[in-house]
Amino acid sequence: MDPLQYAIVAYLRDPVGELVEGLRREMLPKHAHLPAHFSILPPRPLRGTEAEALEAMEFVCQAIQPFEVTLGEVATFSPITPTVFIRVAHAAYRMRELHDRLNVGPLHADESWPYMPHLTIAKMDTPEESTKVLEEGRWRWQEFKGNRCVAIGELTFVRQAGPDHWLDIAPVPLGRRLAPTPSHN
Repeated sequence: MDPLQYAIVAYLRDPVGELVEGLRREMLPKHAHLPAHFSILPPRPLRGTEAEALEAMEFVCQAIQPFEVTLGEVATFSPITPTVFIRVAHAAYRMRELHDRLNVGPLHADESWPYMPHLTIAKMDTPEESTKVLEEGRWRWQEFKGNRCVAIGELTFVRQAGPDHWLDIAPVPLGRRLAPTPSHN
């Protein structure tokens, strides 16, 4: 049995996220349930317990202030992988620094690919399918009139619950500690 996979994501609950989710519903209906997000730490097994990983995540996140990134053009990782995404054009270094600071201790993994901040639109099955999504994504992104700056103020620790299904374990705000759990005396 494969070890459980975990990741850290930043959800986009704004007009950019709505655009990406709409494109995904149309172009890849089997992934329509996945919310728009940046992967800060891509899927990996833990090197410890969930509690240890969450504690390490909280420790790092409390020292990082919320920040904004600006999104750039729509691109693809084809032919390496048929994934269509929106590049992070400005402040990508902040996401790389966050990735590097979180990729330690119980959350550490040797990445399969160099970490590149991006917003996935869809991961298709073939390069031909990704070409169609790339063309439609470029057109829709060009027509998008909303703000291309997005705020990252909270990360979410997630666990894979099945193929293409993830469960939120805990949201962790940037720049402050989680509220302590009240004790019962």
